Amino acid sequence: MKQIKILKWILFRVIIWRILLLAVAFYAIQAIQFKASFPYWETLLAPLGHPLYWSWGNFDGVHYITIAQQGYAAQFTQAFFPLYPLLMRPLKIVAGSYLASGLLISHVAFLFTLYFFYKLIRIDRGETSAKRILLYLLLFPTSFYFGAVYSESLFLALVLATFYAARRRRWWIAGILGAVASATRIFGIFLLPALLVEWYYGRGKKSVYTPTQLLSSLLPILFISTGLLAYMYYLNKTFSDPLMFLTAQPAFGAERSADKIILLYQVFWRYTKMLLTVDPSSLVYYTVVLEALSGGIFLLLSLIAFKKIRPSYALFGMLSYIAPTLTGTLSSMPRYVLILFPSFMVLGLVKNRRFQRAWWVVSAILLAINTALFVRGYWVA
Repeated sequence: MKQIKILKWILFRVIIWRILLLAVAFYAIQAIQFKASFPYWETLLAPLGHPLYWSWGNFDGVHYITIAQQGYAAQFTQAFFPLYPLLMRPLKIVAGSYLASGLLISHVAFLFTLYFFYKLIRIDRGETSAKRILLYLLLFPTSFYFGAVYSESLFLALVLATFYAARRRRWWIAGILGAVASATRIFGIFLLPALLVEWYYGRGKKSVYTPTQLLSSLLPILFISTGLLAYMYYLNKTFSDPLMFLTAQPAFGAERSADKIILLYQVFWRYTKMLLTVDPSSLVYYTVVLEALSGGIFLLLSLIAFKKIRPSYALFGMLSYIAPTLTGTLSSMPRYVLILFPSFMVLGLVKNRRFQRAWWVVSAILLAINTALFVRGYWVA
């Protein structure tokens, strides 16, 4: 009965969330002129009908649709990992189009995301805290990506299910789910060190292992790497570049660097200069502010996580935060932070009602603004 009750609670709030986002999108379509700022929209999306439907496939959505249709034939699409578009292919038969199949995957996966997030939180904390943390994620200013043709919801569902299986000491299930996650996003590989930490802290009284026992214990965790390795093998065999998912990144703008590592303090210094030089009345300035705030706030939350929550969670969160910044930018950070579930756990520990309400109100307003911009072709993250 408790399982059915929480599922109903989640489903009801996702339905309300979806209806409100559609209402915002409907108003935006009437009020904001469309900006053709990404390729293929006129051939892949517009023929599918009303923009209230096809706008959820904007930006990265067209690349996932292209990959689902014809594989990695389009240049630089190797930056996108394969599992999400591979799932879109068979579901197209049921859904009717690649766009519909992508949206179906995203919405179903989002329900699983919230369910496994609730289950994971409940291992250590009460129901009230769990529901509060879910609301922080649901109302986050870029949560609309969970309902778009993006891999965020699928990836986060796999990550949370992996950690849940690990907490239940079902290591092979965790390893298989982690391998699938590492074939969905590059950040999935960070489940490997995180689960090694989880195994170490949860190994119990046994501290001495023979080499055979140690390998047997760790093999399911090491299996996580197979998703990424399989994709690298494919890229090497097909394009003679096993790291093409990385080397293709600069083609998508944002001045990303793929040939050198840029440290975090350099990234923040760059954003400080942009905040002082970019025209405050421009939409670019809004994007810069959003990226800088996301970078700063979630860096703080990621650091606090090491004191407040489980070390394995905190490690995954910090690695997933740092990795995209090494390319020299916080571009897309407002979206990337959606997978930093440890940071949302930290937010959920704040019991001050005024802070909670203020955060939710500001988040909801920014969610409406960002949704309106996204569906009309303006870059958000």
